[in-house]
Amino acid sequence: MRATIEVADIFRAAGPAYRAAHAGHLSLEQLKVMSAIETCRTAALGGHVEACSDCGHQRIAYNSCRNRHCPRCQGAAARAWLEAQEANLLPVGYFHVVFTLPAEIADIAFHNKALVYDLLFKAASETMLTIAADPKHLGARIGITAVLHTWGSAMTHHPHIHMIVPGGGITPDGGWISSRPAFLLPVRVLGVLFRRLFLTRLLELHGAGKLAFFGRMAGLSDRQTFVRHLAPVRRKRWVVYAKAPFAGPEAVLAYLSRYTHRVAISNSRLIAFDSNEVTFRYKNYRCSGAERQRVMTLAANEFIRRFLIHVLPRGFHRIRHYGLLAGSARKDCLAQVRDILGGAPASDEPPAPETAPDPRPPCPCCGGTMVIIETFAAWCQPRAPPTARQPVRETLHDPA
Repeated sequence: MRATIEVADIFRAAGPAYRAAHAGHLSLEQLKVMSAIETCRTAALGGHVEACSDCGHQRIAYNSCRNRHCPRCQGAAARAWLEAQEANLLPVGYFHVVFTLPAEIADIAFHNKALVYDLLFKAASETMLTIAADPKHLGARIGITAVLHTWGSAMTHHPHIHMIVPGGGITPDGGWISSRPAFLLPVRVLGVLFRRLFLTRLLELHGAGKLAFFGRMAGLSDRQTFVRHLAPVRRKRWVVYAKAPFAGPEAVLAYLSRYTHRVAISNSRLIAFDSNEVTFRYKNYRCSGAERQRVMTLAANEFIRRFLIHVLPRGFHRIRHYGLLAGSARKDCLAQVRDILGGAPASDEPPAPETAPDPRPPCPCCGGTMVIIETFAAWCQPRAPPTARQPVRETLHDPA
């Protein structure tokens, strides 16, 4: 069912004025995201007409924008991705590990998203692989699925990495070693190495002149000023958080469905919009119990600004795999692990269902099957329905 208020409604109402007020200060990717969300499932993208094969009821279905930042489009994208990942699950427990950047580093990432987000992936994954390979800890090569989130619950800038990690790995002699039931790796040790790797490479990027600074942070272009800015961060504990393992593969998939294709805010969290202000639900993680759930009201312009700061650079991959799950070695490594553990081998292709599910909702009048009777191009409207009732003939148009 369609949410009462959607991000698209806010963009359509306040987006034109926001673009005019910030002309020249919005990136091409941000402008594309705004346009995609505003036109998603409208006549601007074209669509098709469906009719019930039983009662003849007709309805119009507009095409989706399929933009990865669109709250309406990510549900279908997540389901398709999860179906592909289900075959990669191993018959072991899985852990959830989170790597978070301190606020001082998040400020630097705000102006250097592609470089610093990429560094966050590399430092966090190398930290996990290095500590896991250490014989003092696990002594094995592990697999990692990592997902980047750049927001807090109130849509503030808060870059962090969520990882799903199998509870064990392949040892140097080709065997399998399992982690302890409720413990994977020591988070304090992970935090120390993560901090060292990240800061070392961040200084290298600065030394190579690859970092840019603007506004109040322009002074960080100077090497000494930059080093002084990082001094407190070197003494601070960097947060690495590890949750207890999931209760079976189904729980892993349920988690992934919530996190992999999430955007800065979902339509379900929106409460009210009056053309000037937006009210939405968020969580204050510094509180517990009933105090954690909060309500916030922002000016429409501020809401749009917060949403747009989480638009990723063009071509940036926010889901990455490492170790046993890295693309080039995944198939062989998973087969090796299943052979060791005695699990059933995964087929190269998921079994096709006996009957392909119908992607179209049933007829709202009688529950019958809806078939496509007409398609129309972008910015066009479908022709009016016939005055006299005619039999419905199924066509083979692609609804996409």
